[in-house]
Amino acid sequence: MQRTTAPFRADVVGSFLRPAAVKRAREQFAAGEIDAAALRRVEDEEIRHVVEQQRAAGLQVVTDGEFRRAWWHFDFFDGLQGVERYEAEQGIQFNGIQTKARGVRVTGKLGFGDHPMLEDFRFLNSISGDAVAKMTIPSPSVLHFRGGRKMIDAEVYPDLADYFDDLAQTYRDAIKAFYDAGCRYLQLDDTVWAYLCSEDQKQQIRARGDNPEELAHIYARVLNKALQGKPADLTVGLHVCRGNFRSTWISEGGYEPVAEILFGGVNVDAFFLEYDNERSGGFEPLRFIRPGHQQVVLGLITTKQGELEDAQSVKARIKEATQYVDINQICLSPQCGFASTEEGNNLSEAQQWEKLRLVVDIAKNVW
Repeated sequence: MQRTTAPFRADVVGSFLRPAAVKRAREQFAAGEIDAAALRRVEDEEIRHVVEQQRAAGLQVVTDGEFRRAWWHFDFFDGLQGVERYEAEQGIQFNGIQTKARGVRVTGKLGFGDHPMLEDFRFLNSISGDAVAKMTIPSPSVLHFRGGRKMIDAEVYPDLADYFDDLAQTYRDAIKAFYDAGCRYLQLDDTVWAYLCSEDQKQQIRARGDNPEELAHIYARVLNKALQGKPADLTVGLHVCRGNFRSTWISEGGYEPVAEILFGGVNVDAFFLEYDNERSGGFEPLRFIRPGHQQVVLGLITTKQGELEDAQSVKARIKEATQYVDINQICLSPQCGFASTEEGNNLSEAQQWEKLRLVVDIAKNVW
């Protein structure tokens, strides 16, 4: 049974390897050799091309590849009211590698305002043709989790309950603003739920004075408050990621510790879940996916290396998942984006497109 509305049986998480032209233009802009308008013209042209490539691969959904961003999350947070980026003492630690030293902190009252990514979406939507244009933004929990209390100005928010209320309202305003701009498919990218499945990460959370179980309930409430009043024809998906930087990762552990509250309690339309290796655990937690319209998009195709998966093995894993969730509530995608940051993962553009064509071919065969 094919789907005519998002998420699609063959779907995509969002980011793509940055083309050489984009990388060169961003370097020129940083060096003061070209202005912002010239940079945007290059980005526009490469986004047109990546949209064409997604359609040629057989996808019903297209993104802008996050070509205008350096990071999957910081660029969006930069555009919020009350948030500022700063030079951190160290980067985010992945498995054997560290990112650039960047961070964000809350220095004023949170608000969405006239966010610059609204115009980014309008451009994507204008060139999407008969495909559905998907917008990807970080989930609200990401803004709180990385820095916690110490990155939220205590004079602005002496009571964190007020902060979380404003965070939910900011995202509620964001959802409405993107909808008004024509968006009918919005994805919230969220590493936090995977961290709450990792014993190592939970120990770090406790060491800084937070309770991981309490955070799970807080983040679920924030998401559901943000989704209140969501238009019926807007699909909102939540992508759970264990970290993705230059083909490395941060957390490991199956979804069982958060499955009941996340799958059973968060009112999104679809869950995009990593299932490309043993770090993701088994399919048993999918028993909490609620029967009905809610979809689970299985990320069975890895973006972390270029070797192409065996189609029969992927189909066997989809069949295995049907022990816990109805086949008509399952879709297929890569487990993450191909370039959550501008550096990108360790595979070629040709391998990237081979992976997406494989997703499309398997989906046609299964459904």
